[in-house]
Amino acid sequence: MTFIVRPLAADDREQWLGLWQGYLDFYESDVPASVTNLTWNRLLDPEAPIHGLCAATTDGRILGIVHYLFHPVTWAAGPRCYLEDLFTSADARGRGVGRALIEAVYAAADARGADQVYWLTQEFNATARRLYDQVATATPFIKYRR
Repeated sequence: MTFIVRPLAADDREQWLGLWQGYLDFYESDVPASVTNLTWNRLLDPEAPIHGLCAATTDGRILGIVHYLFHPVTWAAGPRCYLEDLFTSADARGRGVGRALIEAVYAAADARGADQVYWLTQEFNATARRLYDQVATATPFIKYRR
């Protein structure tokens, strides 16, 4: 499967929306339409802190998306990169799309001087975790939230 990783563009909205909804469905989550619209607008705004990339075929079909952001931390001088969302279409899984999107985030983090890239996934996400175990190291941290 031939594809390139590139920034999301305004013309990608409908395809992005389908993948975004697939991602939300996978995690059995619901995001209000107003937040989805805000997220999309942030992804296209070069001044916004959230960045978005996609893996697309030469004919423009989007196979996967990734969203990430940089933030300061108290433990390093440079920023840290949080890979917030990663999702590929079912037919793109196991074909290098997820890996390529993660590596593109790694490259962006390196360019910004980030000391690490990190993300979360649910324990049951075995398919994704097989990839994650190849490209990163699992940490012993447990997430708490209110």
